[in-house]
Amino acid sequence: MTLTISYFAWVRERMGIADEAIDLPVDVATVADLVAWLAARDERGALAFAEAGRIRAAIGGTMVGPDAALGDEIALFPPVTGG
Repeated sequence: MTLTISYFAWVRERMGIADEAIDLPVDVATVADLVAWLAARDERGALAFAEAGRIRAAIGGTMVGPDAALGDEIALFPPVTGG
């Protein structure tokens, strides 16, 4: 499965790229699986996803939890606050 990932804020800074299209292993099926796989993939991922529980995700513009199934594209970003 090919997945397009967009990175935002400090996740983007730590990954060193804004987005990428990757072919995922078949066992990467959820947001949590993806974050764990990215963290184990290389040093940039290890740095960006060291605190995996802080990462937020959106699929199709909708916020999703770690157990959400992956689609064709996903956005990964740190927690945000507004005011």
